Amino acid sequence: MIDTAHFQTQNDSSTERLLAEIAQFSVKSDHDGCFPEQEFALLRNSGLLTITLPDHAFSFDQSQTSDLLQLLKSVGRASLPVGRIYEGHINALYLIFLFGNEAQKQHWNNDADENLFGVWNTQDAAGVEIHDLGNGRYRLSGCKTFCSGAGWIGRPLVTGKLISPDKTGWQMCIIPTEKVQAIQADSSFWKPLGMKASASFRMDFTGIEIEEADLLGAPDDYYRQPYFGAGALRFAAVQLGGAEAILEETHRFLKEVNRTDDPFQSTRMAEITHLIETGNLWLNQAGANHDKWAGTPDATEKLLAYANMTRTVIEDICLRAMQLAERSVGSRGLMRPGVLERVHRDLTTYLRQPAPDAALMSVGKYVLNQQNTRTLWD
Repeated sequence: MIDTAHFQTQNDSSTERLLAEIAQFSVKSDHDGCFPEQEFALLRNSGLLTITLPDHAFSFDQSQTSDLLQLLKSVGRASLPVGRIYEGHINALYLIFLFGNEAQKQHWNNDADENLFGVWNTQDAAGVEIHDLGNGRYRLSGCKTFCSGAGWIGRPLVTGKLISPDKTGWQMCIIPTEKVQAIQADSSFWKPLGMKASASFRMDFTGIEIEEADLLGAPDDYYRQPYFGAGALRFAAVQLGGAEAILEETHRFLKEVNRTDDPFQSTRMAEITHLIETGNLWLNQAGANHDKWAGTPDATEKLLAYANMTRTVIEDICLRAMQLAERSVGSRGLMRPGVLERVHRDLTTYLRQPAPDAALMSVGKYVLNQQNTRTLWD
């Protein structure tokens, strides 16, 4: 078990062994309908499922966002599907930290070791509604799509339109899956190019009944800023891990085929390397800015702009790194079951996050609303 009280994401032998094992298992998990069960058994045994809880290494009540982003990046480097699901687990725990009452925090934090959490927000055509039945009981109806982890998530955080005479809005709830009827999963929806092992199925919540204590926060807390928008930093960190995996595998391939003396290969490797280093600099600065600005209401727009810049830059870095790697390894290096072929598919799919144009536009709007450009990030 990793000493999570003094966890390091770089140059730590136990951590590197863990990530290497996850990477090895990820080869077998790359199938339709598969879930990385062995990989998450490793994460559970290592203590990383609870690392953000109080009195743990990356507790949310400490200012350690840069370190957490580096952890997410490291898991993404080992396996992008694992990184995606792990990021959802961390996201749910963060929302509990932000919006849960003390009893809920204690209850759900105690669940975090044995149960995977996930955040399922993407609406199906009909969407999800949460109907107030009275006497502290609620019944769900409707479906969500892109539910990463599907039936393997023991504590899904689901959002829906609250239908109640007392309050309305977009409500979060956490479903105790062992206490309710089975959530119906439709795996036929999930036929992706990559990220197969993320098992992002369509889930039908019709007929699920929950209690008042299962509701998290007030209506519309889910979209409260800067927490919602700044969450882009977490998936960007996992994506950068995929780009690091591409660098590692391209480096390994070129040495294996004895192409290291080719000046064109040297040039491409130099460019991929400086792209990855640029991404790490952005990630670390964004984490530091998050800790500095998140608790300051006047800095919300600034934090969101910086998070969207980081997301956009890292997407560009990943796309460019993939293109350079393709040129370096050619068709031979992209054959199945090669690592680069799988990472390429996974990263291509994972980069397709919602509203990239709107994210970029919001940065420009923020800049144009300032009096000058000399003090944008002061």
